Amino acid sequence: MAKENKSRRVPVIGEPLWTPGDLSEFLSIPEKTLREWRSKGSGPRWRKVGKHIRYEPDAIRTWLDTLTGDTNAA
Repeated sequence: MAKENKSRRVPVIGEPLWTPGDLSEFLSIPEKTLREWRSKGSGPRWRKVGKHIRYEPDAIRTWLDTLTGDTNAA
């Protein structure tokens, strides 16, 4: 009799959600900045899953596309 595999696989549709640490690394910014943005209602869209903050990778890319730089500022 074959040994039963008790590990569970979670079905994933699309990309997994990102943690604040994932996004911090992706944007090369401190997690503290993400917390400040959330508290001010700015920055990328996020959602709360239970007690955890998560970001949708596609929403992050869309948000990044909306950012523009002022060429006269530099």
